[in-house]
Amino acid sequence: MLAAANDAVCFAEGRSREDLDTDRMFARAVLHAIQEIGEAAARVTAAGREQAREVPWGPIVQMRHILVHAYFNVNFDYVWRVIEHDLRPLIEQLEVALRDWP
Repeated sequence: MLAAANDAVCFAEGRSREDLDTDRMFARAVLHAIQEIGEAAARVTAAGREQAREVPWGPIVQMRHILVHAYFNVNFDYVWRVIEHDLRPLIEQLEVALRDWP
């Protein structure tokens, strides 16, 4: 999850929301990274989720399902909000959880 979140943030550095519409490679790279985050989140054990309670596990997995199963109807405004507002806090949450991991 951490690696994919870092990748997505890195991919989006210096980019704009409009780039998701005009640069297919960028859009697919970011979408794939977010899918990876969701796939990994779905596999985290109950004990792992307990270790990082502040991580929004359900919405992360739900986002993955939307991107995988409704890929033809992805809302890029929402994806951009995830990039802009959710990934950096997620990275911080995961770093804390991994640092304190038993």
